[in-house]
Amino acid sequence: MDDGAGGPVVLDRRDGPHGEVVLRQHGQLLQIIANGTFLMDTSDGRSERLLVRAALEELRRGAHRRPPRLLIGGLGVGFSLAAAADEPAWGRITVVEREEAVIDWHREGGPLSRLSARALRDPRTEIVHADLLGHLGGGERFDALCLDIDNGPDWTVTEDNGSLYSPAGLAACSASLAPGGVLAVWSAQASPTFEDALRNAGFRRIRTEEIPVIRGVPDVVHFATKPA
Repeated sequence: MDDGAGGPVVLDRRDGPHGEVVLRQHGQLLQIIANGTFLMDTSDGRSERLLVRAALEELRRGAHRRPPRLLIGGLGVGFSLAAAADEPAWGRITVVEREEAVIDWHREGGPLSRLSARALRDPRTEIVHADLLGHLGGGERFDALCLDIDNGPDWTVTEDNGSLYSPAGLAACSASLAPGGVLAVWSAQASPTFEDALRNAGFRRIRTEEIPVIRGVPDVVHFATKPA
């Protein structure tokens, strides 16, 4: 779908408790815009896939044995979920998404369902409509938390998302991880101060991996492990 002049076309626009969220189509690309700020599109997805693949590799380095339980924070366009469902080693896969509109766009027949339909049919997959920090406070423990809820620790679209990267937010992440569990956080740019925050929160084996993109600075994924 195109507007005849090569510009983006709005497929859906919703106003919710966290502001406006928009799904646009620009040529073959689908784009998610939140409060006027570009979040993600369907152009690549390498860094979103790396988020879950590298988290599993980190668990294997720690000699993790049982099928690991994965929580993905943020459904987005579905790249991370699809990568998780493609990996039979994962156990239960829980995706927490606070925007009901984003979940709707992935439902059967929705614009984003072509990326996620198979993963959503996987019996391991559960989609939860909730705020991430509220869900982390529920007492359930996971072996990996793969979080992609914004543009990263230093560039949040809504102020309340910043609480995830705060000492209290990182403490909630740690409390929701089993011993030896892995935290992986996607970011649009590297954040040395976030690495310091992870250390102060008690995480170990902290590293940042850069992923080249078509234009601009590389995406990054911050990795950290909860002591066993």
